[in-house]
Amino acid sequence: MHFNKIHNKFLKHLLVVVLLAFPAVAFSQAGAPADSLKADSLREKKLNIKPVDNLRGQYDFGDLTHAILHPHKKPDSLHKSSGITVVPNVAANPTIGGQLGIKAVAGRRLGNDPKTLLSVAATSASITTKGIIYFYLNHNVFTPGNKWNFQGNIVAAKTVSPDFGLGIGQAFPTGTTTQKILADGTHKGYAIHSNYYNIREKVYKNIGKNFFVGAGMSFEIRRNINARDSNGMSTPSGVYNTEHGFPQDHYSANGFLFNVAYTTRDNPNRAYKGVYFDAGIRVNQTWVGSTKNSVQITSDLRKYISLSDVNPETVLAFWNWGSYLVSGNIPYLELPGTARDGAFRSGRGYTAQYFKGTQFNDTEAEFRFPILTNKFISGVVFGSLQSANDEHGTKLFQVFQPGYGGGFRVLFNKATRTNLALDYAFGRYGNRGFFLNLNESF
Repeated sequence: MHFNKIHNKFLKHLLVVVLLAFPAVAFSQAGAPADSLKADSLREKKLNIKPVDNLRGQYDFGDLTHAILHPHKKPDSLHKSSGITVVPNVAANPTIGGQLGIKAVAGRRLGNDPKTLLSVAATSASITTKGIIYFYLNHNVFTPGNKWNFQGNIVAAKTVSPDFGLGIGQAFPTGTTTQKILADGTHKGYAIHSNYYNIREKVYKNIGKNFFVGAGMSFEIRRNINARDSNGMSTPSGVYNTEHGFPQDHYSANGFLFNVAYTTRDNPNRAYKGVYFDAGIRVNQTWVGSTKNSVQITSDLRKYISLSDVNPETVLAFWNWGSYLVSGNIPYLELPGTARDGAFRSGRGYTAQYFKGTQFNDTEAEFRFPILTNKFISGVVFGSLQSANDEHGTKLFQVFQPGYGGGFRVLFNKATRTNLALDYAFGRYGNRGFFLNLNESF
């Protein structure tokens, strides 16, 4: 009896810790919700779970909660129904300060086809001690049989964006004063305050086995931009705006989205095997309100290799994400860079947009392995290489900046392979930090 009391007390403390950690925002890489097929919610009934998964022998957050709330009743977390989850949105890191808010997530399967993916929606509202106010509402809806997929979001925020210059972080002893400011070789960092609004909607059509095509529109609008640059030539963003003809205090990046996607992953949340590929074109046009015309190409390639039949979650995972300006000009805060992928997860170890350019590429590798036999706790080690061009003549893939780290995974839902990810990562120039997310980075 005494042991049971101690055990239940421990479980209660563990539950509190996980609940407090779950809604936290990742260090220095907080961003808008993901906008890609890679963020699809899982097909719980299309997992075709094989005996090798041994779900009955696994322990997840649902089992932990059940053990605390119903210690004498046998759990059955494999048959949880979809519903609405409301959690506090609490965080603290050097980028945003202290944060307090609320987040709600809802899920439902449309129609009666068991192969249909789960449709989800989420909303959040928060405020921080550094004056950041953030609200978003997003959806990812699959029609019966996955014939159509609707993805979109609405964001309204008062933000503070850190600015560490254009390029891959090199110092340039030669060149004009403005060129040195734009590169920010001292890594000083500048704060850009602004009001940010985003409305985005994409529609994907399944046109063949594992193959989707999609199209949509996105409106990125910033107003009341203030980088504390009175002459437009004393901060990296000020120099960039002056040289590329953008207003210092506002811009719009409005355009059309066209994508193709192919996936053989066995699970979008936490793949053990398979391939994912998405390629897209974004065309910003002044006639739909964009400040400048531009054409960008994006690519997202992922490969997963399971190393064990007994423990299939022992995985080598590889990721390459890139964005490339083909023509025109992109606003400074919309340039591709660190953590500017669809899920804002790339380049762990660095602040969002620490490196950026008109051409940007990030390559990552991760080794994932179970720690406990019941799979409740797993581990990861990872590394990354980022590359970008600049306006001093540095070409893409000429200079690389490394990042590396490791972390733990807490199994949140074994039926959907949903993990709580806790990572600590290191980069150059004194960059390091704690990153917390739901599900894998890729």
